[in-house]
Amino acid sequence: MKHYLARRAVLKWLETPSAYQIAKDELYELDNASFSFLNLPVARQQFVEEITRKQITTIGYELVETEDGDRPVIHSMSEIAGQISVFIAAQLLETNDHGRGIILGGIAGVAPAAVIVIGAGVVGTEAARTAASLGAQVIVLDTDLRRLRNVDRLLLKRVTTVLATPVNIRKSTAYADVLIGAVFIKGERAPHVVTEEMVKSMKPGAVVIDVSIDQGGCVETSRPTTLQNPSFVYHDVIHYCVPNITGTVARTATYALTNTILPFVTEIAAKGAPQAFRENKGLAKGVCSFDGHCTQEMARTIFGKEFLPVESLLR
Repeated sequence: MKHYLARRAVLKWLETPSAYQIAKDELYELDNASFSFLNLPVARQQFVEEITRKQITTIGYELVETEDGDRPVIHSMSEIAGQISVFIAAQLLETNDHGRGIILGGIAGVAPAAVIVIGAGVVGTEAARTAASLGAQVIVLDTDLRRLRNVDRLLLKRVTTVLATPVNIRKSTAYADVLIGAVFIKGERAPHVVTEEMVKSMKPGAVVIDVSIDQGGCVETSRPTTLQNPSFVYHDVIHYCVPNITGTVARTATYALTNTILPFVTEIAAKGAPQAFRENKGLAKGVCSFDGHCTQEMARTIFGKEFLPVESLLR
């Protein structure tokens, strides 16, 4: 999806462009700015080399912030991902999909499914809210007690909150009919908080939805899948690991994305990228490359590549 405003090109992508696209596509030129998910913790070295070689200005959706420190694109996409993960899990639990053959909410005399959510951020909170509203038994785990208190308050104690210690994760995993991985650490790969041994202990036909797969996955047995072939079975457990899970509801995701980034795109088109970065500090935080330089510190940590803060390149 591409938009041209004024005389400057602002390229908007729903998915992370590949190094091949950047190298071959004539739209990726010096004066153009590219807006997309970058997912640097799992990006390839070649991608970073290409965006600096062509001196492209790249801005990561997931890195842009508002004045109050919120990340608007991540927030909107996480709301969608949390909700849709539960509906996907409900379908995969059906007998026709080789699941356990149970319904999330149960019925009178039949217990509901046990939904375990690891991570109490936006994805985890929305997943917990959606699963609880369908009648499932929900347990949310996180290492941050403040987040767990927030879940308690928002969901009026309709779910159980548990500190995410290795012991508690192991016990919860073995108990789960559905496990939703919602671990996100800014600028880092997601840690494997669910090990292969834990997956082996799960019930046959249980479902893993690893929403963290965009950042490498928080379940050791996860691997990226596609919308065409979204799931696989390993150790008798169904794994759903589609990066950009919001693509399953493309219309909603497009509206949500447009609502959050249009003000930034308009500002860049009207002022030019350098001036927009000078005036909008939250937008500047999203810049990954500018004037042939990496501008994110994580580039040094992940790729061993030197970086320069974008502010130093605007003087």
